[in-house]
Amino acid sequence: MAVTFYNLKSESGLKKLNEYLLTRSYIIGYQASKDDITVYSALSSVPSSEYENVARWFKHIDALLRLSGVSGEGSGVTVESSLVAEEAVATPPAADTKATEAEDDDDDDVDLFGEETEEEKKAAEERAAAVKASGKKKESGKSSVLLDVKPWDDETDMKKLEEAVRSVQLDGLLWGASKLVPVGYGIKKLQIMMTIVDDLVSVDNMVEDYLTVEPINEYVQSCDIVAFNKI
Repeated sequence: MAVTFYNLKSESGLKKLNEYLLTRSYIIGYQASKDDITVYSALSSVPSSEYENVARWFKHIDALLRLSGVSGEGSGVTVESSLVAEEAVATPPAADTKATEAEDDDDDDVDLFGEETEEEKKAAEERAAAVKASGKKKESGKSSVLLDVKPWDDETDMKKLEEAVRSVQLDGLLWGASKLVPVGYGIKKLQIMMTIVDDLVSVDNMVEDYLTVEPINEYVQSCDIVAFNKI
């Protein structure tokens, strides 16, 4: 079922989005899609660090668009410019939504750029144009990869583990969003996204030559590929 976000220019809207992205790398699924572009375009700038999950996701999508574009179809996520009743569970077509919103205040609109200043609207339009251009310039030979990185035990410092993983810098490698996932017995594993240029980065070689050798193996016991999707 399609997801709808409301009033992302308000504190309440950003807070809801921040909570939603707490355990997610993308708006829907494990691959960037048009749903991410829809929400990305509704934000006029990088969110403040107060909304760390949104800021992390925004920077990752921005980097993807600059690097390779986004090809996933998505599931039809929409963004409303004003708050509506929480009982609403379906996302109606744009025309029907406008008809419904017409019954509310005159300022309410389903336009993604509603209630913006002229400068914000211009910036959003420029970003939308960049998104469209990036799609046309999209190159082949890139992949989105989800890794499971497992520590030695429950005493492993997971913050230092993630820092060690992200310290691996290679041409054609871009680290993305991450989260900690409980495994059992107090142990958590790190799930982390990365985008690679296929001709430059071999995931198997990276795991064997970088992620499971000294000094990183002080924290990392093993590393597995959970998902591998062509972009």
